[in-house]
Amino acid sequence: MKTIMKLEELKTIDQLDTFLSGTQAVAFSVMGDKDTCYRWIQGELVKFRYVTLSRPARGVVIRYLMKVSGYSRQQITRLIAQYRQHGRLQRRQRTVAGFQYQYTAEDIRLLAAMDERHDTPCGQAIKKLCERACTVFGQAEYKRLSAISVSHLYNLRKSTTYTRQRCHFAKTQPKASTIGERRKPQPNGQPGYIRIDTVHQGDLDKQKGVYHINAVDEHTQFEIVVSVEKISEHHLIPALEQLLDSFPFTVLGFHSDNGSEYINKRVAGLLEKLRIEFTKSRSRYSNDNALAESKNGAVVRKLFGYSHIPQRWAALINTFNQQHLNPYINFHRPCFFPETYTDAKGKQRKLYRYENMMTPYDKLKSLPQAESYLKPGASFEILDQLAYQISDNEAADQLQKARQRLFKTIHGRTPKTG
Repeated sequence: MKTIMKLEELKTIDQLDTFLSGTQAVAFSVMGDKDTCYRWIQGELVKFRYVTLSRPARGVVIRYLMKVSGYSRQQITRLIAQYRQHGRLQRRQRTVAGFQYQYTAEDIRLLAAMDERHDTPCGQAIKKLCERACTVFGQAEYKRLSAISVSHLYNLRKSTTYTRQRCHFAKTQPKASTIGERRKPQPNGQPGYIRIDTVHQGDLDKQKGVYHINAVDEHTQFEIVVSVEKISEHHLIPALEQLLDSFPFTVLGFHSDNGSEYINKRVAGLLEKLRIEFTKSRSRYSNDNALAESKNGAVVRKLFGYSHIPQRWAALINTFNQQHLNPYINFHRPCFFPETYTDAKGKQRKLYRYENMMTPYDKLKSLPQAESYLKPGASFEILDQLAYQISDNEAADQLQKARQRLFKTIHGRTPKTG
């Protein structure tokens, strides 16, 4: 049978250690108030002569005081430090009155009424109106509000007193996207830096039409057009994968405008996986994506026009793009390639010489060390077979016949386009 001891009977460090290990039954009650607890802790420190104890023994006393008092180790440590400094423990009751409010509930209601009658202008305007109400028109109730800081005025607008009287719904503030870098890409004379844009094929009775994704390499003007039903990620991601795979050279840069179809995490993840640099157009720089915009008009709009094409024909149009359109514009359609020079006023200008007109494929072949830019498994021998198996006129005839069959299938007639 175990003997039940009381706290007063614990007089040695060994007895405390036995109590803490749970092998000795000890009867004790929790202290009622803080003053009683502080007096008990002081008595125990005196009884065990805490100051003269060794380090391990002090640890036993601290655990003992924590267990009985219920205080944390940090609190017990603070009390012991007070005991060692002053020789006694004295609870210091802190009564904090808190901050006194400078602006009363009546002031806040005056502010809410002022905001309501003036349609919630900016903080500076409200402060000026309060100053005028007090000084110019003698309305003494606005005296405190006339001296308010603009920043604290916005704090009062968030208070409970203000919102109970008046709720103001502010327009959602746009958040700048961190996806992509706002700058103009620098290809430095090498292919692989593409500009991309989306062309929408019109609406009809609130029904969206086909979307054409047009990507153009900046240096060689190599162009790939892909058509999709919608520009949601379900359709867009496979289309981008097909588009990037269609270029004969390795894509190094991807530049778009700030449309949400490209500035999103799925597209950014795809480009990051392929280690492709992602840039987007800068504000107030309309020429950042001018190459893709010009190709929209010169190629896509000229071929498909502006009339509505239902989305269900997207797969058929995309097949037409891969079989006829993309080979024609890259291997058989000549383009101007500008020369940039600086005039007498220091302004950069572009000169389009006839001698520099060639197809995008010929431009690619003309680059120094052109073989080094091709994708693994691609070669100019394979590309030459695609480029020269038929003449430019035959490729154009095939394109026009396929285009007529396409529009006859879609509209039941041959379209008239300018």
